Amino acid sequence: MTEFRVEPLSSKTHDRKSFNCGRPSLDRYLQRQARQAQRARANAVFVMARVEKPKRIVGFYSLCGVGIDPGVVPKPALKRLPLYPQVSAFLLGQLAIDREFQGRGLGGVLLVDALKRAHAATNSVGAVMVVTDPLDESAAEFYVKHGFQRFENLRRMFLPMATIARLFTTT
Repeated sequence: MTEFRVEPLSSKTHDRKSFNCGRPSLDRYLQRQARQAQRARANAVFVMARVEKPKRIVGFYSLCGVGIDPGVVPKPALKRLPLYPQVSAFLLGQLAIDREFQGRGLGGVLLVDALKRAHAATNSVGAVMVVTDPLDESAAEFYVKHGFQRFENLRRMFLPMATIARLFTTT
């Protein structure tokens, strides 16, 4: 069985040019913008590669912190939160799998990795949810399948950190 690893994007290690997920905006982000965003510390970008071919990017995602207007957050998600001008969250800004590897469940593997990193980061930086902005209804269905909920009247979706914590907390 092929083994994969997920690690921070590196200009010296990873070949961004050959990545093709079939979504021009996601391909362009990885090929032209991801390293700049990472250098500027605007996003943390993580790539999945096969252990035996570490240069070949199989998939990637980006994470960053974001503030959300509490007025758009569904009321049940605001329960027990202090009243602040912004709700703190992590934004899962991009997530894509190369066409050659689609249909193997690797998107779910990357999502779990992103959620683990976001959960671990809450030991240092507060955040009450992970949010994402799916590009289309197919992407939205992927996130719904993994427990994300929709904001009312927005394309944006969220998964509460309390739910994420239950996924990774052992009893």
